[in-house]
Amino acid sequence: MRIVTLEAEDDFDGWRDAVRGLVLDQVPPDQVVWQVGDDLGELFAGQMPVVPAERGAFSVPRGFIDLARSAILHADRQRFALLHTLLDRVLREPGLMEDQADPLVRKIEGMAKAVRRDIHKMRAFVRFREARDDGGTRYIAWFEPEHHIVRANAGFFVDRFATMRWSILTPDISIHWDGKRLTQGPGASKGDAPDGDPVEAVWKTYYASIFNPARVKVGAMLKEMPRKYWKNMPETALVPELIAGAQAREQAMVATARAKTGDNVEAAWAALRDEAMHCRRCDLYKHAIQTVFGEGPVVADLVFVGEQPGDQEDLAGKPFVGPAGQVFDRALAEAGIDRARVYVSNAVKHFKFEQRGKRRIHSKPDAGEITACRWWIEQELALVKPRVTVALGATAARSLFGKTMTISRERGRPHDLPEIGEAWITVHPSFLLRLPDEDARHAEFAKFVHDLKAVAKRLGR
Repeated sequence: MRIVTLEAEDDFDGWRDAVRGLVLDQVPPDQVVWQVGDDLGELFAGQMPVVPAERGAFSVPRGFIDLARSAILHADRQRFALLHTLLDRVLREPGLMEDQADPLVRKIEGMAKAVRRDIHKMRAFVRFREARDDGGTRYIAWFEPEHHIVRANAGFFVDRFATMRWSILTPDISIHWDGKRLTQGPGASKGDAPDGDPVEAVWKTYYASIFNPARVKVGAMLKEMPRKYWKNMPETALVPELIAGAQAREQAMVATARAKTGDNVEAAWAALRDEAMHCRRCDLYKHAIQTVFGEGPVVADLVFVGEQPGDQEDLAGKPFVGPAGQVFDRALAEAGIDRARVYVSNAVKHFKFEQRGKRRIHSKPDAGEITACRWWIEQELALVKPRVTVALGATAARSLFGKTMTISRERGRPHDLPEIGEAWITVHPSFLLRLPDEDARHAEFAKFVHDLKAVAKRLGR
């Protein structure tokens, strides 16, 4: 058993030198114990540390080096061994780094991604507070990283705050800049950093004044600025109150705007619908009977977007009136959602089908047809301004997000829909009709209703 002792948690150079020697000595990864400093324990006491080999050379893909530099900063204690294992396989399996399905490659790339995210969070959420020491004014910040990123991230702060004297304190390590030289010290506690300074009152006033309630998206905000960082940022003390009042303020703004515009929204929707009746954006109009536009209240907090009209919808000129529409209505009723209060539309406005005798058989719209018709649904959503939009099926999801979305992975939770609001993804009711047996249909219908109930709960219904 070989033991490698690295100087620090982020010691990439030490790991690289050691693993080069291990490879040249043909030591397999499962015969190596990696440790940092004296953190070994008693299990392998008495074993001799490895001495890196000085002879020989071998080459590895540049992508591996870049990946290792990031992943080695991860907090996972197995990262050194995992990278050694990956290197051993890369040398034996050319092209492994391009295999995104390989579990080890995916795991280490996930670690590197988490490190990059943590580096971004540190750059975004470090807040300096003014303090005094023997040298005069010093700006001190407290931050709690998830990974070993502090030294790797120091250059960013040196470049950005080159003329300031500052310190960044973290639980494991502290870094200090005196305007000329960067030094490091031991970890600290939050109590070692100041609680506030006079500048914060001005900053809080400014932040509150620019907070736009009409654009607040709590889910997206929490994704980019998790609550764990709030305690170290002065402006976040205002966020709960601002969010709590955002909906009421937004409703007041909308009411005021609509009082001034009168029936302009309804008139704009009617004009849009009339224009859609003559749509020639793709060739589907050549065979369908008519355009099937959206229907429902023009002012609605909930919109459902399906795939395309079916045979019955094409004949009636209304969305969701055929067999899938009946399933949809029954699911809405069980979820406690009144269809009369929601706006229902389709990603594609003309029926695409294959003629088989006298029957017209549904045919799935292709990417070009979805893109061509996307303009209409964007205009509908811009007028209706829903709080939540539900994509029924993969075609609707692709139309809303502009890319392929996997329903099984993305359903049942909110997604940010830029410039429009929040979107959810679930199956299309026609999916339930295509299931082979009654038990499967019953189970999937229950899951569909569960998704709709979650949306209703999101809206406070």
